[in-house]
Amino acid sequence: MNRVLAVPLDEDLTEFTAFLWENDIPHRVVELEDSQELWVAYTVSPDQILKLFQMWQNGQDLSQIQVVSHLPQRPGIADTAKQAPLACSLIVASLFVSLITGFGGNTELLSYFTFSDFRYQGNVLLVRSALANLETLELWRFFSPMLIHFSIAHIAFNLLWVWIIGTRMEILQGYKALLGLVLFSALLSNFGQYLVTGPMFGGMSGVVFALLGYTWLWDKRNPTRRFGLPPALMGLMLVWLLLGYTGVLEGLGFGAIANTAHLVGMIAGLAFVPIGSYLDKR
Repeated sequence: MNRVLAVPLDEDLTEFTAFLWENDIPHRVVELEDSQELWVAYTVSPDQILKLFQMWQNGQDLSQIQVVSHLPQRPGIADTAKQAPLACSLIVASLFVSLITGFGGNTELLSYFTFSDFRYQGNVLLVRSALANLETLELWRFFSPMLIHFSIAHIAFNLLWVWIIGTRMEILQGYKALLGLVLFSALLSNFGQYLVTGPMFGGMSGVVFALLGYTWLWDKRNPTRRFGLPPALMGLMLVWLLLGYTGVLEGLGFGAIANTAHLVGMIAGLAFVPIGSYLDKR
């Protein structure tokens, strides 16, 4: 359930809760030591209930109010694409880049999207400094590694989460919030991974972990305006992060794991919450 509000214990909510029951709005009043809290089901808009409560406190008659007791259902694929064009564009761009680079097999094309340029001289890998990106104005390289993927499983895992969480964030908070988080987390996670392994890495994983960290902390700090993702999801991703550092995932055949990008991405997502509050369209 979502918490709507907290009021002193001596405030009588009987009339307001009766109104909620009359409109078939599932709710619960929880009494604490020094306050009482009103909670509503996840299917109910807490913002709407809070507005109704404020109207009731101001003495307005709620008997003529029509209440939409349930949130709109999640739109279908076509409607989601219309409402979340940025998230869908990230998915399409990742698919395009991964395909034209042969999932990392076409090193000539791949070198245009890595964090810094590279080339092979015989069996020797020659890597240009990332600072050269500033000199040559190849600024896209600071972000483009998120579009590179090295296997079907790799891209399917990442883009599934972009579809699930990225579209939800764009629909609920607008493209500015999503764009800010994507650029912020991609820059930091790519730079962190580059410092550890050099330019030969890629994937949307840093952004995915940022989305997970952001939505988890947002829901913790904003109980009445939630994304509504299962809280256990954050625990699952922390376990995945830990397994990556232990080397278990590589042993199971998942290939090289960009652990630094995952960790930095998650931290970036947590740190972005105050900025997201400013960019939030609601």
